[in-house]
Amino acid sequence: MKMISIDPGYERLGLAVISKDKGKKEELVFSECFKTSAKLPHNERLTLIGDRIKEVIKKYKPELLATEKLFFSGNQKTAMLVAEARGVILYAGSSSGLPIFEYTPNEVKIAITGYGRSEKRQMIDMVKKLIVVDCKKSSDDEFDAIAIGLTHFAIQR
Repeated sequence: MKMISIDPGYERLGLAVISKDKGKKEELVFSECFKTSAKLPHNERLTLIGDRIKEVIKKYKPELLATEKLFFSGNQKTAMLVAEARGVILYAGSSSGLPIFEYTPNEVKIAITGYGRSEKRQMIDMVKKLIVVDCKKSSDDEFDAIAIGLTHFAIQR
């Protein structure tokens, strides 16, 4: 099985493609932190996000999409922008015929570290222990996307 997992974002979007064959360990096929420029109009940034997701889906042919449910307690403007980007993510996956699975940040932390209040560093360290990741990767968003994918496999076992 192959999936695309996405950490929603407006300026930075974490993308990962993970495959898992029955009885084998998860394998990271692709990951990146996709960025949009603040200099571009809002609608162009959303279009770029949708186009990039569709490119990745077309290239890697995943069977499903896993993403994070939004949870914001702070900046409402940022929350709205990320919510709109998340809408584009859901549309891109759904229009490509992919079933969509959503996980809360707490579910991801519990699945990866066993503790719902894990710090970012703990999450990254555990992701590196659970799956082979190119040591050059440094984006939190990219690691979050990988963690979301690993969460899906853990929950669906």
